[in-house]
Amino acid sequence: MAKPNYSFAKRQRDLAKEQKKEEKLQRKQAEKAEAQVEENATTEQQSDEKPAE
Repeated sequence: MAKPNYSFAKRQRDLAKEQKKEEKLQRKQAEKAEAQVEENATTEQQSDEKPAE
């Protein structure tokens, strides 16, 4: 029977953790960008509604 390779298992866990962290970071950046676009759109709408003086 083969003995388990703990180094390989640890490396796989670390890679999975790093990948998950990277995906989370990308998701947060996308949400932030989307919120910023929405904020700019509402700001433009509000500025269009104000009469020019």
